[in-house]
Amino acid sequence: MPAGELCYPSPISYPPISQATETPMEEDEAWVWAQIKAEARRDAELEPALASYLYSTILSHSSLERSLSFHLGNKLCSSTLLSTLLYDLFLNTFSSDPSLRAAAVADLRAARVRDPACVSFSHCLLNYKGFLACQAHRVAHKLWNQSRRPLALALQSRISDVFAVDIHPAAKMGKGILFDHATGVVVGETAVIGNNVSILHHVTLGGTGKACGDRHPKIGDGVLIGAGATILGNVKIGEGAKIGAGSVVLIDVPPRTTAVGNPARLVGGKDKPSRHEEIPGESMDHTSFISEWSDYII
Repeated sequence: MPAGELCYPSPISYPPISQATETPMEEDEAWVWAQIKAEARRDAELEPALASYLYSTILSHSSLERSLSFHLGNKLCSSTLLSTLLYDLFLNTFSSDPSLRAAAVADLRAARVRDPACVSFSHCLLNYKGFLACQAHRVAHKLWNQSRRPLALALQSRISDVFAVDIHPAAKMGKGILFDHATGVVVGETAVIGNNVSILHHVTLGGTGKACGDRHPKIGDGVLIGAGATILGNVKIGEGAKIGAGSVVLIDVPPRTTAVGNPARLVGGKDKPSRHEEIPGESMDHTSFISEWSDYII
């Protein structure tokens, strides 16, 4: 099988899911969880040094939300913020909100399909700090909306300390999000990130100064933001747009267009910008625009 290719279904046989009692969302979650456990069993056999770790983190748990809550609790705990407290917090939040579990499954699928370095669902669950930071943020966001803001901010601080990803708990995110590598990602308080968005490391979705109010970017569905890009102010990045690595964006970017440079300019010009049909947040195509835009050679 080519690297990074997702395979359905596993040759391992699992009990059929009852159509009468399971919703499609629950079926999807159950299938992904079964895959994760099968992968963990395989890895424990191949690498006995990891057997205890894999058992305590995945194989001893009855559901994805329990495994994820246990893992996040251990990752984000400190001498004064205990892992048991965090485990209860994460588990109660994930268990009470099916949309959070569905978002976690969509994020797992996003990493597995879009990142050729992601060799399995369990690899993402255990080792992808972008995925883990995103799930912890979803809990912090729910706490923020419940007016439990001191706890939400404390969780934000721990996420930043541990994963080097700084997302304000008020920021809104869709599902199918990929924070690829994730180091140095900063997302401001009033930012909004749509569905099926891919964001590379050292991306900033920030404000332009110390003004209050709605002051951060709005990222449409299917957007791809390259490494080191900076998007400042209450600007809209249209659905399916592409922001080149290292670009600085200060104004709106139309849907299905590519913006590159510092300051960013639209490929093809602002009057008749080139438009693409694919969804770059899913295709992860960073460079196809270059042949049409530049005579850059080495």
